[in-house]
Amino acid sequence: MKRLVVLLLLISNFVNAQILEPAKWNFKAEKINDTEFKLTFTANLDHGWAIYSQHIDKGGPVPTSFFFEENNAIEFIGEVEESNLNKKTSQDPLFDNMTVSKFTKQAVFTQKVKVKDLQTKLKGSVNFMACDAERCIPPSDENFEFTFSNTASEETSKENTISVNDTEVNQLLYGLSPNEMTPTATTCDDEVASSATEVKKEGKSLWNIFVLGFFGGLIALLTPCVFPMIPLTVSFFTKKGDQSRGSGISKALLYGFFILAVYLVLSIPFHLLDSINPDILNEISTNVWLNVIFFVIFLFFAFSFFGYYELTLPASWTSKTTQGESIGGIFGIFFMALTLAIVSFSCTGPILGSLLAGSLTADGGAWQLTAGMGGFGVALGLPFALFAMFPNMLNSLPKSGGWLNTVKVVLGFLELALAFKFLSNADLVQHWNILKIEPFLILWIIIFAGLTLYLFGKIKFPHDSPIKKLSFFRISFGVLVLAFTLYLASGFRVNEETKTFTPLTLLSGLAPPVGYSFIYPNDCPNNLECFKDLKTGIEYAKKVNKPILLDFTGYACVNCRKMEEHIWPLAKVDNYLRNDYVLISLYVDDKKTLPENQQVHVNRINGGTRKLESYGHKWANFQTQFFKTNSQPYYVLLSSDGKQILNQPVGYTPDEADYTNFLQCGLDVFKELNNSIPQPEIELVPSLESTDQKDLVE
Repeated sequence: MKRLVVLLLLISNFVNAQILEPAKWNFKAEKINDTEFKLTFTANLDHGWAIYSQHIDKGGPVPTSFFFEENNAIEFIGEVEESNLNKKTSQDPLFDNMTVSKFTKQAVFTQKVKVKDLQTKLKGSVNFMACDAERCIPPSDENFEFTFSNTASEETSKENTISVNDTEVNQLLYGLSPNEMTPTATTCDDEVASSATEVKKEGKSLWNIFVLGFFGGLIALLTPCVFPMIPLTVSFFTKKGDQSRGSGISKALLYGFFILAVYLVLSIPFHLLDSINPDILNEISTNVWLNVIFFVIFLFFAFSFFGYYELTLPASWTSKTTQGESIGGIFGIFFMALTLAIVSFSCTGPILGSLLAGSLTADGGAWQLTAGMGGFGVALGLPFALFAMFPNMLNSLPKSGGWLNTVKVVLGFLELALAFKFLSNADLVQHWNILKIEPFLILWIIIFAGLTLYLFGKIKFPHDSPIKKLSFFRISFGVLVLAFTLYLASGFRVNEETKTFTPLTLLSGLAPPVGYSFIYPNDCPNNLECFKDLKTGIEYAKKVNKPILLDFTGYACVNCRKMEEHIWPLAKVDNYLRNDYVLISLYVDDKKTLPENQQVHVNRINGGTRKLESYGHKWANFQTQFFKTNSQPYYVLLSSDGKQILNQPVGYTPDEADYTNFLQCGLDVFKELNNSIPQPEIELVPSLESTDQKDLVE
């Protein structure tokens, strides 16, 4: 059951996204006379990249557009004008050789304004799309703000508004600056081994995802839209009178290959997105409204599988691909494969949707998605090639019948369960406090209890055939689902040591954290003492003279929950976290708005700037700027003042020995650093149970 659930969600552990921001904008206001100013918008472009003119016909690239906030003290003189410098008009192969105008190297735009009140500010944004010879990044917005004074000119370059290396800014945000944080010169004997284990696991991830995608394709193969097509299509290739059997086999193999190719092509657009920056794919799991949309889509998929309506692509698509089959040869075979993909969409679409949503919400990136889609395509295409080579095997296939619809209905129940996973993500990130662990478990118990009743013939759906006798397989699967339902109910057992519900291994990362509860609420995993603010945590660590475990995590981070619920509670690990370290958990997807004085512009590590608007932005920026990584979970051991990195940080480390070695190594280094320094007697800060400490955590 866990494999089926994980298969549909397709969770992966790491993201390897290259951050691309090829356009760097500068904004300048120049005085013309006492009341008139010229606003200049300059985009400096990386080599090989271009942005487009304001004047582009529909159907082509997104034109550069300027938007200004309404301001009664500003009167616009004419429209935004664009310079012809570096402007070229030609056919663009990225857009079907459409004739477009675009800028390379540098693009300059100007707007004249009349200012009635020199104390006013003009705010707005520029929307643009950048492309090179092979790819484009989705349209981006760059905010600007102009002020006006009696000086001849005033530049407001966002690129230089605030530097992340500025000591004052970093003291404001974090109480630290990157040049203060240094790695220790001491190493541990097992440190390299621990890192090597992590690298080895990363290398296996694509293969694991391919296998999960393959199982997804096998499930799709057993649906009524696909299964009956196997003998019909294979028979067409092997028994056509005007060709030899060998020719029929070669064409069937090519047919299977084209089925794989169709599904691989579906992943290509996501490589374009993945190449932009981590925010596109890595943060989808934290976007509240996207998760709500996924919830609605999965509900729609579920009731389609139940048989209340059919999901179909436009009939014109099928008609056009069917016409393409008459071309013959390789192109005809390709159009046959494309026709199969379109005709079977009502069954494969929801499963593919699960693969897409699972990959994009798991920090997986485009290559993980391609691996999953590749496995899916192989599982669908392989039977056609296999049975073409050995047509006698067709006799061993079970006959089509009511069992195919049963497979669809079972998938419908699984889609329904996964829908609430996405709603749970939105609830966690937005702090709605609605879908906590109790209602989530109750909903899943109801869903899988319903599936149990269906398998035993107690519930019927529109397309179900009459059941004369329950098969052995159906009874066995029903017993398995019943056991899983009882297992879900065991999630309400209370762990007396942590004073929380018992985490369920099979639901790790799918269900909300057990501390997210109505009955046993807990802000920190396993009832540990923790801080969710860097400065406050460092102050406490210095007072108690303990090293810091810096935990970069996320509310919607699957592997973070796995570590917190299955590695941290282990006796050895729990002892380190509870007694030897000060835990500071920084949530990179926290949507809570930052205080206004902390909403500053900072430089991205690959160029460009961004405005920090939420606590999630603040901690994500801290991780990328100070540690040059953006994947979660990510664990850093620091000295009590936060200025010394004790050993090599690690990411997802599901092996108990590796993780305890990591913690012990940091503790040993910390003791060595303090060994020669006499420690004064200190008064321990009261437990976090006190009101003052609770306020600090908040």
